[in-house]
Amino acid sequence: MSERSFRRPRALLAFGSDACDQVFPPDLRAALAGLASVRRVAEFSPGPTLAAAEVIITGWGGPALDAGCLEHTPRLRLVVHTGGSVKEARITPLVWQRGIEVSSAAAVNAVPVAQYTVAAVLLAGKRAFRLAADYAGGRYRHVPPDLATGNAGRTVGVVGASRIGRLVLAQLREHGFRLLVSDPYLTATAADQLGAELVALDDLLAASDVVTLHAPLLAQTRLLIDDRRLGLMRDGAVLVNTARGGLVDTEALVRHCARIDAVLDVTEPEPLPPGHPLLRLPNVLVTPHIAGALGTEVRRLGEFAVAEIRRWLAGEPLAGAVRVEDLARIA
Repeated sequence: MSERSFRRPRALLAFGSDACDQVFPPDLRAALAGLASVRRVAEFSPGPTLAAAEVIITGWGGPALDAGCLEHTPRLRLVVHTGGSVKEARITPLVWQRGIEVSSAAAVNAVPVAQYTVAAVLLAGKRAFRLAADYAGGRYRHVPPDLATGNAGRTVGVVGASRIGRLVLAQLREHGFRLLVSDPYLTATAADQLGAELVALDDLLAASDVVTLHAPLLAQTRLLIDDRRLGLMRDGAVLVNTARGGLVDTEALVRHCARIDAVLDVTEPEPLPPGHPLLRLPNVLVTPHIAGALGTEVRRLGEFAVAEIRRWLAGEPLAGAVRVEDLARIA
């Protein structure tokens, strides 16, 4: 056991909304209180509470852990983010420069995103969304003669071998798809180990029946799927986006949805304005950013945080450790 395990460090729960109660229901709050002396804050105000904090647990809507905050946290040693990306939590790189350990529950949040994605791929292959819209409009078509329908023998292209992308590949393998992957950081050998063929992005778009996006939104990936690349997708193909709306040129997508289908859990802008064409097209399903942890899944983020603090107190490696060098290529 580490020396840290013999005392309860002071910790702050930095959430900006009632999400805190979902992430840490009473039983998890009790478990957390058994490990640390915990206080909830909605903002980082200079004073004795912030000065005494050794652990900060961040969450949705919480205050930024920026340079101004760090000036008043001389004892801070660990930051645990219960959402996905630490960038969403606005954790400044100065945290790492101070030698403060950072952990993220991104691996936990990745699981429901991958599940949503695989479900979307399978249902899109059946043309479920388009046919459901037809049915609601009075047009019942059980076997549409004019659509390529079904999942047997299909090719799925995964853009980004991220944490979520790898989970998606693993689950899709069980369904017998031919899998393609495009990622500038992936080798052909590593792709083969994932059960996929590594190809250039343009080739993936042209060869896939379904394209699913799992790349981070960075300066170099903004509008990655632009008008030209959408034009490479074959007629009847399906675009699935559970990553970031900014990866796709929205206006171009509207035009191309005259010949391709789309399942979008994220858009740009988000939310789309009422009456937007993507909300009206029968071959497009738009959901309100629900792929990540939701409802009964949210407590798993709190379970992760409790377990991570327990590991830290015991001097064990963090399961969700985030390195400063990772920041340049994570969402």
